[in-house]
Amino acid sequence: MNMNLPDVTSKQLTTASLPLKWVGMEGIALPITLAEQPSSSLSAKANVFVSLDKADAKGIHMSRLYLRLKESLTNEPLTMGALTALLQTLVSSQEGLSLAARLQLDFELTIRKPALLSGQFGYQTYPVSIRCEYINEKMNTELSLSIPYSSTCPCSAALSRQAMSDAIATQFSEESVSKEALLTWISSQQGSVATPHSQRSFAYLKLQLQHNELPDFSALIKNFEDVIGTPVQTAVKREDEQAFAKLNAENLMFCEDAARRLKQALENNEKISDYWFKVEHQESLHAHNAVVIDHKFPQGYDKL
Repeated sequence: MNMNLPDVTSKQLTTASLPLKWVGMEGIALPITLAEQPSSSLSAKANVFVSLDKADAKGIHMSRLYLRLKESLTNEPLTMGALTALLQTLVSSQEGLSLAARLQLDFELTIRKPALLSGQFGYQTYPVSIRCEYINEKMNTELSLSIPYSSTCPCSAALSRQAMSDAIATQFSEESVSKEALLTWISSQQGSVATPHSQRSFAYLKLQLQHNELPDFSALIKNFEDVIGTPVQTAVKREDEQAFAKLNAENLMFCEDAARRLKQALENNEKISDYWFKVEHQESLHAHNAVVIDHKFPQGYDKL
């Protein structure tokens, strides 16, 4: 093999000698495993960068980033210790060119979910993103989650109940109504007077973790779904669909209600040091969405 291959990155700069904040690669395909699911491989996309602090260097050693990434993340489960060691190695691989490193991993976590009543089950995927920065020998980690759920409008539910009350008063004008006649009418197509509008809704969360510890992702998602109260379903039979309709009727909420539930859960979680979230109700009544944004991060973070 020819050991005298040209290396243009070691040549003299032809432009100004200036440092650059981040140089690297995006969209690198990698299989990863989580500590909570060590036997399952997940398909991830990685964005990896280092700073170019040596102003008179033409560029970084790009291939070293790829090789270190592949060697680290494909051989052991994802842990905070492994991520910290990887970012330190990314910096040292540049042999004095870099002082900082950044890594983002995007993947979908598949969770097995049981039906409400029937004993059936299905699978649901949740987008997850882990972003790490190693700057000034300090590690910072941010976790992003997207969680879908169902929401039923309290105002629409009240209007539907009023419409049903008016319809019953019109249908049964006499003072005394037999229980059988009322039940027969309600169970007929005529009894479908009005239905409250519901919509698929989403909670988008960015979390900074105490001590940079990675959580049990499945348990964390399940906790947020329990807080909201009406997570979307997978496999359902008729009894499950009816149970879900009842669950929504017991869990009427505006986007502000969902946001306050999430915020309370975030404030009470000792493993979360900082957060940003967006609640989005994709309305079936309107052509626009109802949205709440809240955060502990510095003012202006929600502009990103």
